[in-house]
Amino acid sequence: MPNAERAVIPFRNRTQRLKFSKRALADIEPPREGRVYVYDSSKPSLALCVTSTGKRTFYLVRKIDGRTVRLKLGAFPQISVETARDLIDKNNAKIADGGNPQADRQAARGEETFGEAFTVYLDQHAKPHKKSWEHDQQRHDRHLKAWGNRKLSRITGNDVRALHAKLGTDNGRHEANRTLALLSKVFSFAAECGWTGRNPCVGVKKFSERSRDRFLQADEFPRFWSAVEADQSLDFRDFFKLAVLTGARVGNLMAAEWSHLLLDEGVWRIPETKSGEWQRVHLPELAVTILRERLKRLQAEAVAAETDPSPFVFPSRAGTKRGHVTDITKPWKRITEAAGLDDLRPHDLRRTLGSWQAATGASLPVIGKSLGHRGTAATSIYARLNLDPVKAAVDTAVAAMLATTEGGEK
Repeated sequence: MPNAERAVIPFRNRTQRLKFSKRALADIEPPREGRVYVYDSSKPSLALCVTSTGKRTFYLVRKIDGRTVRLKLGAFPQISVETARDLIDKNNAKIADGGNPQADRQAARGEETFGEAFTVYLDQHAKPHKKSWEHDQQRHDRHLKAWGNRKLSRITGNDVRALHAKLGTDNGRHEANRTLALLSKVFSFAAECGWTGRNPCVGVKKFSERSRDRFLQADEFPRFWSAVEADQSLDFRDFFKLAVLTGARVGNLMAAEWSHLLLDEGVWRIPETKSGEWQRVHLPELAVTILRERLKRLQAEAVAAETDPSPFVFPSRAGTKRGHVTDITKPWKRITEAAGLDDLRPHDLRRTLGSWQAATGASLPVIGKSLGHRGTAATSIYARLNLDPVKAAVDTAVAAMLATTEGGEK
């Protein structure tokens, strides 16, 4: 006796009812043309649409406000019968409460994405009001770009918690917390613009962070200085030397202009700092020497290229929109790895000058003045570095640092 073949269920009309099961739905014979709907006998509003090509799709079919609505739930068998029934129950509950799942879905199609929200935040808030807006752009590109096409309402608190936890493990607590703060700012700004949706960052707890007191110790400074001296880039040799000699913020040094420098007086007048006020920075003798040599080199390059010299001390070789260097990630990694100082951060160079001033007897007010701190809170970190204790203080500290290198620095 031959093996019995699986029976297919033919259509006698365009709609019929059937007790849904995986086997029963798989056995439905497609129509010769067009499409037909089969309804679940146990869930009257659950239908399976079968096309002439054999494609099978679950739908919710029922009247809402007097109109027949067909809401696509998903393809069979990717979505099981049990899942489709659960979706029917959830949507019917929304309808019973006065909702309209179809209208909600149509509204979601027109909802802004995270990428659109970030662009508006960057253009309308960060760029006009934050000197460090490029840090937001870089942080977005590193950690948040993958969310660009996601609707704002589809980013949940659990999504944010998972990202925050991963960044804490892979990139450190500080970076995880800064990314969380950026996310929250984007959602808050979206709300100010009238975009709907809650802020999924609310309730996500930040990692605790210890105030960082890392600076270059006496046995580390020679290694760092040697690595800088040996680096392949003349630009970044100058950059990191000036960073540690002046204690300037990296962002200020990137944007430094020749018109802000009074080399004969040994002064760098930063027109606007993080605090929003100008700052007068003392330039030690070695810093002035580096800057004079750098100016001659850049002027010679401009003459050779038959171009006007850049107004920036560190012009961009890659042609950034701002015209000056904006990213030091690669050279910093190169130098710190060569020096065996993987835990060192660029801001630690600023802290290094303050720490060595404290080590050579400078008072906290003098240190704060040299670094451009507005209050004592930011400077108080130097009081707990287990060290004994504005021009003279900086010169003394620089001399002490350079004395650790072989033969000092001429």
